[in-house]
Amino acid sequence: MIRVRNVHKAFGTVRAVRGVTFEITTGQCVGLLGPNGAGKTTTIRLVTGFLPPTSGDIAIDGHDTVEDSMAARSLIGYLPESTPLYPEMRVWDYLDHRARLFGVGRAKRKTSIGSAAEQCRVADVLRRRVGQLSKGYKQRVGLAAALVHDPRVLVLDEPTSGLDPTQIRETRSLIRTLSRNRTVLVSSHILPEVEKTCDRVIIIAGGRVRADDSPQRLIEASGADVASVACTAQVFAPANAQREQALGVLRGALPIGAEVVVQPAEGDWTTCVIRGCATDPREAALAALVRAGIRVREVSRATPTLEQVFVNLIEQEA
Repeated sequence: MIRVRNVHKAFGTVRAVRGVTFEITTGQCVGLLGPNGAGKTTTIRLVTGFLPPTSGDIAIDGHDTVEDSMAARSLIGYLPESTPLYPEMRVWDYLDHRARLFGVGRAKRKTSIGSAAEQCRVADVLRRRVGQLSKGYKQRVGLAAALVHDPRVLVLDEPTSGLDPTQIRETRSLIRTLSRNRTVLVSSHILPEVEKTCDRVIIIAGGRVRADDSPQRLIEASGADVASVACTAQVFAPANAQREQALGVLRGALPIGAEVVVQPAEGDWTTCVIRGCATDPREAALAALVRAGIRVREVSRATPTLEQVFVNLIEQEA
């Protein structure tokens, strides 16, 4: 549905996008990630037809965004980061205006507005002026405006900006529902939200695609495994002597090169952080502590996250 092939974009001597290529099909929800200045926003503007590429081509359901721009744009629902709203208009009038712009017929407009308003939880403010709404409601009105013409492609730039935790969960669920029969491209700085919402992630840095896969496969391929993730053991050690005993037991049970660091005690319980093991050290650590008669409350390993993958890629780019 969205096809981007070897796209470059230059602003004078500044090359913002350098050979970006990807395809997104119907039924996919894809997260577009990148640090400030990476070319992410420019890529979104290229996909939505706001900017023409310097070279390469972009197509929406087979319609070139330059040669057949109007047909391509008619298929897109776009929510930019700074939601463009008219504060003096009532919500209903604004959604009606957006529906007219996209050629929604008079007979369908009422149904289309009602459906979009219901999905985005703004049906209760349809008669209020946009300028009187909270930031969260304004964001949802912007999302309803992107949906009002029932587009086949949704491009959402920071869709949960300004929403409270409950609204974020609702929006996440809505995006997942909408992606069942649409192509959805989501840009966000909230990496846990992208990880929970999207089934594929594209990371852009330096104007190029640095990674493109599912969040889980990106985590696995990044090397963010047990060797690079800290493990912790919480032991009962109310006195310094007991803490030193626990440290000695752990160091003796772990392979050469492993590091054990004690964190500040929480009452009688002390957390020992284990790093630098090539294999998961939890079983060996637990068995050694139990043999030594040391009470253990927890032995755990931090779960690798998409944020770690993102930071690693950006640091490599830097």
